[in-house]
Amino acid sequence: MDLRAVVSGFKNVTPLPGLPDAWYWSPVRTLNFAGALSADGRRLLQLSGREWFDEELAVTTLEFAREREPEIFASNPHLGTADGFTPPRTAEGEARTFDVVVGIAPEVHDFYSVDNPALTPHVRLVFPAYAHEFSGRETLDEAITRYRMLRLHEFDRRDPQPFLKMRYANTRTRSWSDNPGRGFTKERILIQELRLLENAPGSFVEFENRHGAVWRVEWHDGPWLLAEWGTGESPLAPEVRDATEPREIELEELLDFAAARLRAQLPGLTG
Repeated sequence: MDLRAVVSGFKNVTPLPGLPDAWYWSPVRTLNFAGALSADGRRLLQLSGREWFDEELAVTTLEFAREREPEIFASNPHLGTADGFTPPRTAEGEARTFDVVVGIAPEVHDFYSVDNPALTPHVRLVFPAYAHEFSGRETLDEAITRYRMLRLHEFDRRDPQPFLKMRYANTRTRSWSDNPGRGFTKERILIQELRLLENAPGSFVEFENRHGAVWRVEWHDGPWLLAEWGTGESPLAPEVRDATEPREIELEELLDFAAARLRAQLPGLTG
């Protein structure tokens, strides 16, 4: 496929300043797209912004993706990342905190499936993102779920959604997760369910971070009890499973603990 010719036919398309073989187009007022040919010219690396768009951030992201595309998809062909990304500051001089570029494969995004299905297999979406939003081990179904959850088209988002799987049951509220294992959820849901454990004997919350570490929290007529272990899917050694004895923990310490574990850079299970 002649990708240059295809992109040249997009509505309102213009060259993207500062990057060769790159373009900007806006088919309607609230949608902004930018794309660049891959280093070998065989794929279109594309990003989008809804309502808001920053040209310098787009150029920096596409340039990084072009240079590091093999690395982005090396560990996960569906949803991969490369770290070391340094985004430009905002127009107001504020620092951005993106630290990776994420790449999304055609089987995940299914872009152009209606308008131009033949183009879809040649398009990889790329966005600035946060390392703790991805495990690197997402299956295809999990990659699709995360892609839909993360709102990557909100091009300058400041509220990361850490990789988080959870299951829970609460005897007081009579609510529970209906999936057979831990399912993806948002951090605010985890915090909500941890708070609701109080005065709910027999209740529990289990949560897993991107490293495959799992913590189980129960309420036993007093301070919460916290246990931690590895899972079968974890890269951690099998001998760490059930290695930590449960300990009592107060609510505010627990909430801080959970938030820190969701953002942990390393897969350690301690403290």
